[in-house]
Amino acid sequence: MGTTTTAQDDTDSGLDKDGGRRGGRFGRIVRSPLGWMLTGMVGVGLVSGLTATGPGPVPVLGAAAAVAVYWVVMRRLAGRSTPEIARQGAGREALLGSAIGLGFILVSALLISAFGGYSFSWAGGGFVSVVWSAVMVQIGTAVTEELMFRGLVLQALEQRWGSRAAIVITGLFFGVAHLGGAGASVWSALAIALEAGVMLGAAFLWRRSIWFVAGLHFAWNTAEQLLGIPVSGHAPKGLFTVEAHGSALLTGGTFGLETSIVPILIGVLITVPMFVLARRSGGLLPRQRARY
Repeated sequence: MGTTTTAQDDTDSGLDKDGGRRGGRFGRIVRSPLGWMLTGMVGVGLVSGLTATGPGPVPVLGAAAAVAVYWVVMRRLAGRSTPEIARQGAGREALLGSAIGLGFILVSALLISAFGGYSFSWAGGGFVSVVWSAVMVQIGTAVTEELMFRGLVLQALEQRWGSRAAIVITGLFFGVAHLGGAGASVWSALAIALEAGVMLGAAFLWRRSIWFVAGLHFAWNTAEQLLGIPVSGHAPKGLFTVEAHGSALLTGGTFGLETSIVPILIGVLITVPMFVLARRSGGLLPRQRARY
């Protein structure tokens, strides 16, 4: 599958080559899995907050800066190699992930429409400007969120408690993080946790590539936006406008497609084989004793 399992190759966090501790107690805390996870989240989150809604290519430039912050944290604090952001094969992984994400949204939207849940109409406006804006913003969102949730949180937690626990915790965390959108509820958080948090976690464990999960995430969000479907409760300008008909269980209501039962079921069908492939390729790590 062209990927490698990285966690087994990681060096002990916080250790010098001669086995000594660096920086005293504070250094040990920062270089522990939870320490470098939180440090990285603050750094990447700050970059995202400053660039996510910027004009033109600013979100993409922010994504590049976030990758640099991630590299520094993982190499200097965590003492880990970073093949998950390697340039070699990045395009292939991003395209494969994008194909899966695009297919997931299009099939979900078509099925909801077939059951009478959605009707679409052309929104008008500039085609190029709408697509350009959506692509720039969603690249920034996908890359920074995947660096935080799959790159930092999932890998830190699996170093402490193993891959299975990490994927559950990050999935729930991802759902809670999306409670700020219009129409958000406990149900929307659970739906996001299952179909997005767990799916993207399984995708990362399978491919061990940030570019793969970022591509999946990007195509998912971009397709929704261009179709005019709210993206996790947010309704940015798209190429179409959508009218929802019938039960919110079918359409997702004001929160958008993610809380529809249709993509939840499709998401499970995608996640299970990814999880199986991750296990077969050695991508699932057992619980390990924490090392400081």
